[in-house]
Amino acid sequence: MTTATIAPPRPAERLAADGRTTLRDHLRHIGALTRRNLMRVKADPESMFDVLLMPIVFTLLFVYVFGGAIFPSQQSYKQYLIPGLLGSTGLNLAMAVGTGLNSDLATGVMDRFRSLPIARSSVLVGKMLAEALRGLLSFIILIGFALLLGLHLPTGGLGVLESIGLSMVFAMSLVWVSMLLGLTARSPQAVQGLGMLVMMPLQFGSSIFAPTGTMPGWLRAFTHYNPLSNLADANRSLINGGPLTHSVTMVLLWSVGVTAITAPLAVSRFRKRV
Repeated sequence: MTTATIAPPRPAERLAADGRTTLRDHLRHIGALTRRNLMRVKADPESMFDVLLMPIVFTLLFVYVFGGAIFPSQQSYKQYLIPGLLGSTGLNLAMAVGTGLNSDLATGVMDRFRSLPIARSSVLVGKMLAEALRGLLSFIILIGFALLLGLHLPTGGLGVLESIGLSMVFAMSLVWVSMLLGLTARSPQAVQGLGMLVMMPLQFGSSIFAPTGTMPGWLRAFTHYNPLSNLADANRSLINGGPLTHSVTMVLLWSVGVTAITAPLAVSRFRKRV
């Protein structure tokens, strides 16, 4: 009489049996889903147009159309505008994530994830990490093009790296907001509409494009608490030099607060829909 040997279950089978994921499994799933999102970019290069062209278009538009009217010279406006555009660029890229997530829900891609023994949060974290790489590329293009136009770096390369890092931290907190909108709205068009309602007041009700001294009192009060104003001021201090403790602290507090509120809500909403 022979005894049959039963092979031990594979990791996915063990995961399905006990319904839990280890930290190692969770990191592996996040890595696989991040690669999936990056492979989608490779299959659809047109999806990178916003990353590649938006920093260039925004820089040319504002510097050469509005620069001379707002500041005494276009050079001084470059030093004012480019640090602020780091925050604006991160916001625009972050808001696009919700539209893509909503499209995935509508086309049934998430049904496949539902059948897999993976943590639901890993799908969202994978999207966030892929977007972080897209955002990093966009920031590099923005700074590189600005240098070609004559941007000066009084604080050197370290200040630029610090401003990019700070902008990335804040942008990733906004990605959670965008994903929450994508999981809440019923269509990609609705996500875009809600995203515009978020982006427009934050961008133009801030110190990104122009000083706030000529604004009415109620609008100056809004810009004072607007996190994009804090980010723009912090980036200017990091790139051009100047006091930065308050503005950097406010950006970090905003980033932690937004993430702490929206990340659990987004994961909870995703579990309900998937």
